[in-house]
Amino acid sequence: MAQKTVGGNSAFHNFHNDYSHIADPNERRRLALAEIDKAPFGWYHVRAVVVAGVGFFTDAYDIFAINLVSAMLGIVFWGDPKHKGKIPDNSDTAIKVATSGGTVIGQLGFGALADIVGRKRMYGLELILIIFATLAQSLSSPSPAVSITGLLIFWRVLMGVGIGGDYPLSSIITSEFATTRWRGAMMGAVFAMQGIGQFAAALMAIIVTAGFHRSLKSAKNAATCTGVCQLAVDKMWRIIIGFGAVPGLIALYYRLTIPETPRYTFDVARDVEQGGEDVKAYIQGRSQGRPDEVTRIQTMAQHGAALEMPKASWSDFFRHYGRWRNGSVLLGTAGSWFFLDVAFYGLGLNNSIILSTINFSAGNSMYQILMRNAVGNLILVCAGAIPGYWVTVFTVDTLGRKPIQIMGFTMLTILFCIIGFAYNKISDNALFGLYVLAQFFFNFGPNATTFIVPGECFPTRYRSTSHGISAASGKVGAIVAQVVIGPLRTHGGVKPNATGRGLNPWLNHVMQIFALFMLCGLGTSFLIPETKRRTLEELSGETAPASTTAYAGREKGSLVEDASLGSHDGTAMPVRA
Repeated sequence: MAQKTVGGNSAFHNFHNDYSHIADPNERRRLALAEIDKAPFGWYHVRAVVVAGVGFFTDAYDIFAINLVSAMLGIVFWGDPKHKGKIPDNSDTAIKVATSGGTVIGQLGFGALADIVGRKRMYGLELILIIFATLAQSLSSPSPAVSITGLLIFWRVLMGVGIGGDYPLSSIITSEFATTRWRGAMMGAVFAMQGIGQFAAALMAIIVTAGFHRSLKSAKNAATCTGVCQLAVDKMWRIIIGFGAVPGLIALYYRLTIPETPRYTFDVARDVEQGGEDVKAYIQGRSQGRPDEVTRIQTMAQHGAALEMPKASWSDFFRHYGRWRNGSVLLGTAGSWFFLDVAFYGLGLNNSIILSTINFSAGNSMYQILMRNAVGNLILVCAGAIPGYWVTVFTVDTLGRKPIQIMGFTMLTILFCIIGFAYNKISDNALFGLYVLAQFFFNFGPNATTFIVPGECFPTRYRSTSHGISAASGKVGAIVAQVVIGPLRTHGGVKPNATGRGLNPWLNHVMQIFALFMLCGLGTSFLIPETKRRTLEELSGETAPASTTAYAGREKGSLVEDASLGSHDGTAMPVRA
């Protein structure tokens, strides 16, 4: 029997004493995790979403700001008669791909480390890396030995490592702290901050463009933007990039002081006393549970080996995913994310190209050109991306993850087929409308669900690693889109003095290729499980609780027995008496 602790009142319940009379460590784990699963939605859930969401705000801002900044870089660093203020395609591609390359490293590295040393120890380190690399970018200048392309690639790779770490960490920390009923909405709200980050990047571009309007109006186009115009643009891109560090600085303290997730403490650290205290700490808003150390050490020595969850090891990892029912889920999450990001980043990092194709970003001065480009990006985000994210948040726990993902891939396949095959027959306004619809169904569809599902359906001991593998597959898709498919838009060469659609003569075929990738994503979506309203232990096939529970009535504190719920492959899970 565990030693009782003092403290607790009507506002802050002492959960530890609820279980102190229970000697069985598996039963104490079950009861403690049930407190998280059945907890009514409260401010501690809002706090978890905000702390994780601010990181995603920063990630999206930093990733997509380059879409607005690349034209400015051309004016500042390629203003010579040869380039006429336009950044070379190879430099543009390299700078954009650098972030995705770093992100792959961060997703795999931080994902694995969070399973090895713990979520708490890693959370915040990735944000420090993002802040440092972001500020370094904004202060970069070329020298005779190092070009601006090389400098930005270096810092954006480093920034990408931090951004990559944020994907598995924010997802699984939110997932492991979430109440079962609203877990999808909480994870979706974290990911929806990506849309707010894109909005903030476009808004910041509008603000700085308006602030330097007098200098920008002195030049008609990029080729003639010299002197005060070029100086203004140089200041503008540094402000836009540098602002990305501000929200990260605000969130850093809260990330460094979160408690370890009780599931990690129970299942990987195998510390029953600490896990029980961490449940109480999370609900009370404290950074860490503080059990009696003597009792904690005694319990670990006596009962640590009695916990029924398998220990993590390389042999266990390969044995676990060597079974088709487990390996197919990882294939489904990783494959779906890969196919999605080919199109999502292939378009998202090139919004300015789409806007120029429909003549939206044209103007009589640099002020008009840059302002219309920023406004166009803002419209795309507000009309398509942000509504899509939040429709997912409000429906994902009722419609389910799998139906939303399948519906999204289906709609995207249809939209890209229409854009690709009717490209030369539809008007600019129709093309713009179809592009907005595509942005909507990206986010009310697979862009959100590919983030949510990997944070739910894998066992605790490999949850972060598996999410990292899935997310890294997506960023490999983004790299493929930028390096292989992206350059195809100008296949065959651009005619001199071309405008509008003539600037991207092969864009219709690129859209057709994207349609094929969306169709492939639809196929892999059938491999993922439906995770709606099911506990993480049920989904991962880990040791079943004493009574496997459905959600009905949980907010009132009742646990309704339903032994029919099982693991993701549909088999019934064992129920202990």
